[in-house]
Amino acid sequence: MILQDTEHRDTALVSALVAVWERSVRATHTFLTDAEINRIKQYVPQAIAEVPELAVMRPDSDSSEQTPLAFMGVADGRLEMLFVDPDHRGHGVGKQLLEHGIAHHNVSELTVNEQNPQAIGFYQHMGFVTYQRTEQDEEGGPYPLLYMRLQR
Repeated sequence: MILQDTEHRDTALVSALVAVWERSVRATHTFLTDAEINRIKQYVPQAIAEVPELAVMRPDSDSSEQTPLAFMGVADGRLEMLFVDPDHRGHGVGKQLLEHGIAHHNVSELTVNEQNPQAIGFYQHMGFVTYQRTEQDEEGGPYPLLYMRLQR
């Protein structure tokens, strides 16, 4: 597998990453309805295009045309997004991305849905601890959020 930071975000890459996002969300965000996923999906291309730092994991280095396995977005040391295709979960892909984010993009904070216990466990395993909880997400939805910081 190859992990690459990328500034070039053409339509094909953004489309491929939206597909990874959707497959990942459908596998892990079981608390969301199809309608909610489809509503959120409208904003994902812009979020991917505008996140300051984007890292993409691909199967190998032969071609940038290969379908991404996972991706991560970072802004000012905050993990804004980390999504792994469900077929590649449990193989260290997310760990490699997050370790890269910590080492190269100063990731030290993140926000995670409280209703996503697998993600919470992953982030705790990676050294993050909760410092704040909200009853609603940033859009006022009924999805509690946990704010986590890296314990060094």
